[in-house]
Amino acid sequence: MTIKKESYNNVNFCLKCGNKMELRVDKEGKIRPKCTKCNWTYYKNPIPASACVILNDQNKVVIIKRKFEPNAGDWALPSGYVEIDQTPAECAVDEMKEETSLDGEVIVQLGYDTEFSPIYEKVISFGFLMKITGGKLQAGDDAVDARYVSFDELPDIAFPSHVKFIEIAKALYSKE
Repeated sequence: MTIKKESYNNVNFCLKCGNKMELRVDKEGKIRPKCTKCNWTYYKNPIPASACVILNDQNKVVIIKRKFEPNAGDWALPSGYVEIDQTPAECAVDEMKEETSLDGEVIVQLGYDTEFSPIYEKVISFGFLMKITGGKLQAGDDAVDARYVSFDELPDIAFPSHVKFIEIAKALYSKE
């Protein structure tokens, strides 16, 4: 697969020395920006994110209505981008608290999925089943609403990866 030139439209200056970047074909035959002064190469990689499937004692899942783009106003799982000093699991715990006011911990990783992002081009999302350890559900920093819903009452969910993680959790952990 050859990376498209369009992926690098806004990569103009070297992050290492500030000099001009130039698109070049590398030794793998891939087009990448390379610094014309220090030879540093810019690699465009997918952005990691974590999503939380949070189930309460009645086996209802927590969803939030997104405050910001992408997909502002749509329903989704509590989620966010992994910071440089975090693991995906640590990100899940932080996002759970920030977006729902619930304290929690990871029970199990549900897998990962990749999808298009209008902001970052591609995101790798890690899904986690979360245990509630405290707090009271209320919308937090990136959410305008937060609620518990049964699997059968779920509205349309904004991101395909979130739908996948919900389906995995439903199959593995829902009470009959």
